[in-house]
Formats: sequence, C-alpha cells, structure tokens
Amino acid sequence: MAAGWWRCAERLFALYFVSHVPISLLIDLQPLLPAAHLYPRSLTELLEWYAVTFRDPMMMQPPEWFKAFMYCEAFLQMPFFPIAAYAFIKGGCKWIRTPAIIYSTHVATSLVAILAHILFHDFSKSEHLGPRTQQERLILLSIYIPYLLIPLLILFTMLYSPQYNQVEKRKRK
Repeated sequence: MAAGWWRCAERLFALYFVSHVPISLLIDLQPLLPAAHLYPRSLTELLEWYAVTFRDPMMMQPPEWFKAFMYCEAFLQMPFFPIAAYAFIKGGCKWIRTPAIIYSTHVATSLVAILAHILFHDFSKSEHLGPRTQQERLILLSIYIPYLLIPLLILFTMLYSPQYNQVEKRKRK
C-alpha cells in the first residue's frame, strides 16, 4: 500500500515538473522580456487576460522583489524541471533527494512572500488592477497556492519517505 502511495506521489511530482516547463517559458517569464517582443501576440494576450481576470498586477508590472523570484525561476528552477521530471517519471531515484529538498525549500520560501503580498498589500496604487476584495484576494491566492503545496509535499516526501530517506549501509573491510 505504501509503495503505491509513493508511486502516485511521484507521478504527481512528474506532472508538476513537466507542466511547469511550458507554463514558465510561455507565461511566467514574459515580464522579464517585455520589450523584446519574443512572444507571439496570442501568448501576451493570454497573460493580459490572466492578469485582468484574476487581478494579478504582479505579472503585468512585477515589483523588483518579484522579478528576483522570476530570475530564480528562469536560471535556477528551469534547468531543474526536466531533471526532476525524469527522476519522478522513472521513480525511486534516490539521487533526486537533495536537489528536490533544495528546490522545494526555495520555492516554498518564495511563495510565502508572494502569498503574504497577495493577502496584505494595498493594490490601490498599482497601475494594473489588483485584488480589491477579500474574495478577489482568495481567488488569486488559489492560483498560487498549488505552487506552495506541491513543493511542501515534495519536501515532506524527500524527508520522511523510506524510499528516499534510507541510509545506505556501507560494507566494512
């Protein structure tokens, strides 16, 4: 039973990392290159639709601290996504433990700052519409929260799963 649960968790993690590649490349990283016109109009319109519909001004006019997280996503996380996807698709790759712990703690820490900003920031001075009501804040929060919960699940899996947390016994000579 436990082995089946761990395999389901690995599949969830693989899906998370596989899906993260196009989301990051096509949507999340657009604000880093706004003047470069690298993205087709349909993708820039998709980002604008998202920002207006879910009242996420951080994606249209990111504060500097949010840009720092975007650069981390571009240069630290993006190279990790295919590696992690491979490890979790294959399953039982113990070598992914330490990189997954580093990734998940980095992302969880970043998301705490983002979620606090969503909950407590005064968006009335934003150039782009931000959440005005508690309900709008909770809706925007619901977009970001999976990017906290799944890394926390990865972290706890890497720390407490016997599949990943086994101490290998070395032979004594």
